[in-house]
Amino acid sequence: MLVIADSDWRGARLGSRVQASGRLGTSRGPDVAAVLLASGPPTQVDGPDVWWRASGAVRASLRESVSGRPAEERALVPALVDGDDTGLDPALADDFRATGLTHLLAVSGTNLTLVVGFLLVLARWGGVRGRWLHAVGALGIAGFVLLARTEPSVLRAAAMGTVGLLAMGSNGRQRGSRALGVALVVLLLVDPALATSVGFALSALATGGILLLAPGWRDALVRWLPRWMAEAIAVPAAAQLACTPLVAAISGQVSLVAVGANLVVSPVVGPATVLGLTGGLAGLVWAPLGRVAGTLASWCVAWVVLVARRGAALPAAAVDWGTGVLPLLVLTLLTVGVVLAAPHLLRRRSTGLVCCGVLVACVLVRPPTPGWPPEGWVMAACDVGQGDALVLNAGPHSGVVVDAGPDPAPVDACLSRLDVTAVPLLVLTHFHADHVDGIEGVLDGRSVGEVETTRLQDPPGGVELVDGAAGEQGLTPRPAPYGVTRTVGDVTMQVLWPPPDSPTVGPGDGSTANEASVVMLVEVRGVRLLLAGDVEPEGQAALARLLPGLHVDVLKVPHHGSRYQDLDFLLSLGARLALVSVGADNDYGHPATSTLAPLAATGARVLRTDLDGDLVVVERDGRLSAVTRG
Repeated sequence: MLVIADSDWRGARLGSRVQASGRLGTSRGPDVAAVLLASGPPTQVDGPDVWWRASGAVRASLRESVSGRPAEERALVPALVDGDDTGLDPALADDFRATGLTHLLAVSGTNLTLVVGFLLVLARWGGVRGRWLHAVGALGIAGFVLLARTEPSVLRAAAMGTVGLLAMGSNGRQRGSRALGVALVVLLLVDPALATSVGFALSALATGGILLLAPGWRDALVRWLPRWMAEAIAVPAAAQLACTPLVAAISGQVSLVAVGANLVVSPVVGPATVLGLTGGLAGLVWAPLGRVAGTLASWCVAWVVLVARRGAALPAAAVDWGTGVLPLLVLTLLTVGVVLAAPHLLRRRSTGLVCCGVLVACVLVRPPTPGWPPEGWVMAACDVGQGDALVLNAGPHSGVVVDAGPDPAPVDACLSRLDVTAVPLLVLTHFHADHVDGIEGVLDGRSVGEVETTRLQDPPGGVELVDGAAGEQGLTPRPAPYGVTRTVGDVTMQVLWPPPDSPTVGPGDGSTANEASVVMLVEVRGVRLLLAGDVEPEGQAALARLLPGLHVDVLKVPHHGSRYQDLDFLLSLGARLALVSVGADNDYGHPATSTLAPLAATGARVLRTDLDGDLVVVERDGRLSAVTRG
């Protein structure tokens, strides 16, 4: 049951029985039975059982053991041990995704294998043998599940980790394969909805790859490499390759750096996990001892953070592949080809080194994107999900960027595809997260001249994020000058809204931020564009009064095409192209048919980033067109 409540519920401890009142409603999701809108604090009926109290104490001790370390290390050590990634920097999480290290941030079979394997080693040192050793393993699995909380993903990880432990014994490949089959069938019988779960599929594929592919690759590499190194290469490579087609189907990207990143962090993942658990346990006995182990674990994860950041910054850390039937079919065939050829290629030192060299070259050299950006491009609306990120062509390798989207990675990738290395001006229309949270993706690795924003400094979280990111680059954001016509490279622009007497202080919740969006009239290569941010109908009506008879070639539809528009104003613009920057399957109902249909009825071509990908306006020989990159 999902409970929606206020802060009074924070004191309810995991494992306790509580009594509460509220409005009970049905759930839309298959993994939630109902939704309770609580109308007050809960009343505790029974406290947590001893095992829940013990797991809570270990989690608290684990966090305490790394409390004095830097923020990234403080968040990552608990993530490795029990999947608790609270407080992890979103930008760092993006770097982990780009380098194929995301599995370290969630509870997985690897976590369980490391933790329970460590307990089994200790038990062997203590003289435990035979069935008692199996009992230690079973208790270790149960303890891990309690420590990581009994969520569906944790139970799946426990099943996959158990398979991994069985595979570590004698005749491991055969026993592990049988155990994997049994685990998959049992989990699907218990919860048939797992058949459509991406996380379940990835866990199964990774485990299968390790069981079926890694031994053959290891045996091939052992011919000319030490066994430990051969295993360190074969295991992450096999797991990554097995998951590659599905990952591409989800993200539209293929990570070229994933195998190398997993390889170079693998020596520290085990020690970091074991030391982190030791810190949590030792801290219960003596806090200083727990902090020693926690510090050692944080030193290990510092290396993981460094690899993730440096790997994500490589020119071709991830390659856009697409999610269509043909690209995925080609990728699957390539994957099968690699599976068949790898044992033969890796058996010899010469061909093995050539394979490594090709992989390194692919990562270090960005592959060309034929025909992109198209010749004569004027403006691009980047596909950044539910948010805005626009790029105006200011000249060779130069672009004026308007908004940065909700995440750094998509806008960074879009600018890279457009070959934009210099941003003389970054304009952030307002401080909502879907327009500013991706700012680091614009600033990182590019020369940025100035940062301009709206006058209204609200919501505070967005203002603080922008000030911090710009300040790290030596930039000071300032309000976009109203009514001044300026030329930046090939871009001529004029700020039409908000007026110079508009408020600079808001209520603090961002409720008035949309209406304070920077609205700009822009001209590039003779093409007139109106970039309307998220301005509301009242602001649109005011613009209509201020600028009667305004006509443009291209309209960036306000507020992701929401139904709240002054249609008389939008239709009077006579735009030939109407671009909607919007995320697929968003919860806001964007874009609204009531907005798009009237625009299309005027003869305008309406394009959406959720359906068409990157949208690029092109001017050639006086003709205006749009090119999409879906």
